[in-house]
Amino acid sequence: MMIPETLAPATRHAPRYDIYAPIHKAARAFMTDTLGRIGRLDVADDADMDAALAQLEALLVFCEQHLQHENEFVHSAIDAREPGSAERIAGEHREHLESIAALREDARQLRRSVPAQRAPLALRLYRHLALFVAENFEHMHVEETVHNAVLWTHYSDEELHALHGRLKASIAPQDMLETLRWLVPALSPMERAGMLNGAKAEMPQQAFQALVGYVRPHLDATAWNKLAPAIGVDRDPRFASFG
Repeated sequence: MMIPETLAPATRHAPRYDIYAPIHKAARAFMTDTLGRIGRLDVADDADMDAALAQLEALLVFCEQHLQHENEFVHSAIDAREPGSAERIAGEHREHLESIAALREDARQLRRSVPAQRAPLALRLYRHLALFVAENFEHMHVEETVHNAVLWTHYSDEELHALHGRLKASIAPQDMLETLRWLVPALSPMERAGMLNGAKAEMPQQAFQALVGYVRPHLDATAWNKLAPAIGVDRDPRFASFG
């Protein structure tokens, strides 16, 4: 599909600091994994259904928090320098909150249904979640192109780093761990090492070791074997050593 020129990413100049790219990689990974899990849901297995619906609820909480962060920090920054530029996406955010409420209702009905009703209700939930994911993928593309273009026009990379720092500081530790569970595996090896080395420079050793141990189970062997030497830890995170 041809991407319209007005939505094409800025590739003619040196790369700029991209406040959207990493967290959107996490969002896409979380959404697609959850969509697949709901699609293969075994409605005859109560434990499987409970686990799948718990992951769905975690995704919906993640999406709500992500919308709040963008509204509070990114949209306010955009509107401060180019008023009205965030209006379209802000409207879509309101629609997404309505979709999140509808998905919660679908999940509630499935959870409370008798076994004979579960299969059609699970299929309805899956289809509605698929539409939500599809809408979000298009939505994130506009943010990464149109919104980034506005940010890069009006803000320096130093200002964008500071903005992102304020956003991250607003996130509760447990919510940050949930984000990192999806964010770290979704990044490229270079991005992953860069992010964790940045965390290593800012965190106490024990806290960093705990972080590495937390994300390790979500990385396959190839990813871990590339990451461990890049961040200066043993390949077995139980015996991590730091240079």
